[in-house]
Amino acid sequence: MCMYCKGDMKDGKTVFTVQCGENIIVIKNVPCQVCEQCGETEITDDVMIKLEKIVNAAKKLAQVIAVIDYTAAAA
Repeated sequence: MCMYCKGDMKDGKTVFTVQCGENIIVIKNVPCQVCEQCGETEITDDVMIKLEKIVNAAKKLAQVIAVIDYTAAAA
């Protein structure tokens, strides 16, 4: 159940974006729960832990913008 509108949640994917200093990291195809009513997304703790590892690895690339596919990077 959505914590904002109380709508039903379903499995989906989202885009996670973070700015680290001057760099922007975009991670696509992130598994999440999406509210069927308002579109709000929720990411589980397990996925957030993997996202943190992906972001830390991406910081080492020293690119201004990095786009990463979660499916490949979280494996």
